[in-house]
Amino acid sequence: MSIREDFEKREKSFMSSYGCLSSNSKGRMKKEKPCPIRTVFQRDRDRIIYSNAFRRLKHKTQVFLSPLGDHYRTRLTHTLEVAEIARTIARAMRLNEDLAEAIALGHDLGHTPFGHGGEAALKEIYSQDFSHNEQSLRVVDMLENNGKGLNLTQEVRDGILKHSKGYGSILPNAPEGCASTVEGRILRVADIIAYLNHDLDDAIRSGVISSKQVPESCLRIIGRSHSIRANTMIRDIINSSKVVDGKLCILISDELFSAMTTLREFLYENVYRSLQVHKEFVKAKKILTDLYTYFLRNEEILKEKLEEMEMLACYNSEQPRERIVCDFIASMTDRYALNLYEEIFFPIPIV
Repeated sequence: MSIREDFEKREKSFMSSYGCLSSNSKGRMKKEKPCPIRTVFQRDRDRIIYSNAFRRLKHKTQVFLSPLGDHYRTRLTHTLEVAEIARTIARAMRLNEDLAEAIALGHDLGHTPFGHGGEAALKEIYSQDFSHNEQSLRVVDMLENNGKGLNLTQEVRDGILKHSKGYGSILPNAPEGCASTVEGRILRVADIIAYLNHDLDDAIRSGVISSKQVPESCLRIIGRSHSIRANTMIRDIINSSKVVDGKLCILISDELFSAMTTLREFLYENVYRSLQVHKEFVKAKKILTDLYTYFLRNEEILKEKLEEMEMLACYNSEQPRERIVCDFIASMTDRYALNLYEEIFFPIPIV
């Protein structure tokens, strides 16, 4: 018996019947020989961590564009916090930690530079159908590994695709909006817990809001520090979730749901849509719009830059030029986009 087979056997002894056993995975789009050491979900996690797209997350905006302070969150630190929360909940509920972690690590691989401002720009200049969760799936299916993709399992791909519906319900009711596994449904809640908590921290740190502005009803229920808030939300979900009609449902108590909803509305109105944040996104939108237009018109330079980013296979995939440029723009980090904009559009002084 291999190390992997032994672990898969042990999974059956400690995992809840509602969890997704590694040995029961629906498999990959392209069949592969099993690893003798790692389960399929452990293998997915490793593929994501070693991908170019994952490394680029360290230079992508969470809320504040290219922050100079060392303690502001980036898209990478957000991803790591989501993974930690997802693993904690999955472990407590005796679900598949490796699956929950793999989905968490891959859920934002398709996020644009400049955060949701970049996503809004691509919706306007490329397509209203553009979304970061669908782009994340495109990254792992088509863009990574020189166009070969990462060939992840169906469960991880499904969780990545359905982790977000923008400013929708914290707990979506429609079956088509829910991940097929409980671990995937945990991810959506873990994502919201993470950003509610750390975006509040960063907004106070930056001076966009003061701690006195935060609704007292939220602080009284959720807590007044990062660790207390995280602990409160995680424990509530673990204790509130229950089996309904033979299915394990991820649930939140009415009191906490109300507080989380109020806090999210507060952040949208006072942080994400604040003048200080919005004016920087206006600049970011112009940068991405100008770059998009430029690369549509300059094919050879587009090919050159795609090759630099190990994405030339995108160009050779016979996709429409607009789709290729969109993939290129979405893959950029904040600093790459800023440097590229300066290189293309700023005049070079003669020495």
